[in-house]
Amino acid sequence: MRHLVRSSALVATYFDTLPPAQADIARALQRAVLAAAPDLDQVVKWGNLTFLHDGRHLLAISAHKAHVNLQVFCGAELAGGFPQLDGVGKGMRQLKQRQGQAVDDDLIARLVQACLALKTQSEH
Repeated sequence: MRHLVRSSALVATYFDTLPPAQADIARALQRAVLAAAPDLDQVVKWGNLTFLHDGRHLLAISAHKAHVNLQVFCGAELAGGFPQLDGVGKGMRQLKQRQGQAVDDDLIARLVQACLALKTQSEH
C-alpha cells in the first residue's frame, strides 16, 4: 500500500511553486480551512494541497492562471446549500477565488463543517 508524504516541508514547497498572487490566495484558503478544522491532514496530491479527514479526501486547493479553486470532493451533495459552488458532475464542486477577491472565512468555515458533517453521517 502506498503511503502519502505528510511532510510540512512538502506542503511549504507547494506554496513556493505558485506565483505570488496565487500563493497568497492559496495560503488564505489554507488558513480558513484549518481555522474551521485544525485536525485535518494536509498532503500534496495530484499537484494540489489536499485536506484529508480520517484518510478520506475532503477538500483541495488547486491553482489556475487567473484564480485558485477550493475543490470540495462532496460538493455535489452540498450544492443546494452553497450556491457559490461551481461545477457539474457526480461529486466535486469548486469555490472559485479570483485574484483581488477577499476570502470569505465564514463561508469556508460553514463549507468545511458541512463537509465534515456529511462525512460523519456517511460513516454511520
